[in-house]
Amino acid sequence: MSLNSPIELSRWMLFSLGVQVSLYHSERVPKHGSLLVVSNHRSFLDAPLMMVAAGQPVHFACHHYMGEVPVMRDVVKALGGFPLDRPGQRSRSFFKQSTALLKDNRAVGIFPEGTDPMVQLTSPQQVGEFQRGFAHLALRAPIDKLSILPVAIASLEETQGIPIPLQVLSWFDPSEPLFDQSGWHPAVLYRRVNLLVGQPIQITDEHRRHYQGKQAAALAAELTETCQAEVAGLLQQGCD
Repeated sequence: MSLNSPIELSRWMLFSLGVQVSLYHSERVPKHGSLLVVSNHRSFLDAPLMMVAAGQPVHFACHHYMGEVPVMRDVVKALGGFPLDRPGQRSRSFFKQSTALLKDNRAVGIFPEGTDPMVQLTSPQQVGEFQRGFAHLALRAPIDKLSILPVAIASLEETQGIPIPLQVLSWFDPSEPLFDQSGWHPAVLYRRVNLLVGQPIQITDEHRRHYQGKQAAALAAELTETCQAEVAGLLQQGCD
């Protein structure tokens, strides 16, 4: 098998690890325009699964430390990920890199729950609160045809790999408060997964006209809540 593209590498990783994947509603993926994919997040396998759901390479935003850890940074680069800057600079880096990729008609992947689900083991049915960065990106980016695609990764069977002490990760990113504590970074390994593609949300000129002044924050919050509810509903379906 050729591993020249991120999606080929993703499929190979899932196959090599014995992950059984069932994909639903792939016909909902927009055929044209730029794509911003949002998904729940519990495992390092979520990025490869996001690509399988979208049917194309997805350049995913990831934590700064993933670009610093040996071996991991090579995998992230091969998958097309872009590590964000340290705290204080992440928003600027996120918007700049994501906008450039979307302008180039590439798909960008975001895990709006942030880092918390990766350092605190959660149940497969649980969805944390979505952060609003992706919504602000979608509404700000000067892209003519842009759709947000919600995706749910529903784990039906999983195991635990070897966890990593959180304080070890602080060696690579001492500025991250989450790593300045005792405890372990869980390593969730999926065995059987349902992938469910949600209804895409097209960002329109009307959205952008309302994205100004006091309305901007409210519109971003509404868009965030809509995507979170869609993922939560799909996740419930996928886990039943």
